[in-house]
Amino acid sequence: MKISELNFGQNNVALEAEVASMEEPREVNTKFGTTIELNIATIKDDSGEIKLTLWGDQAKGIEAGKKIKISGGFVKEFNGEKQLSLTKQGKIEVVE
Repeated sequence: MKISELNFGQNNVALEAEVASMEEPREVNTKFGTTIELNIATIKDDSGEIKLTLWGDQAKGIEAGKKIKISGGFVKEFNGEKQLSLTKQGKIEVVE
């Protein structure tokens, strides 16, 4: 699947992309009263780019310039733009 093919509400997304950039991680308070680290990466392929939200350990080993493979992703809207996230069963791995 290509980034340009992603639509709001889409589930079970699988794709390969390059990490174009990573924002500084930040701590976020959850609705459950806990704190978790949020990392936002911008990923790209030859069709476009999208922000990828990574929670806690999901961001381990992910850095700009790396190629990644995502499975079990879903597309949501945040502040009027598309973002890709992983389900609890979703996986992200560095392929290069």
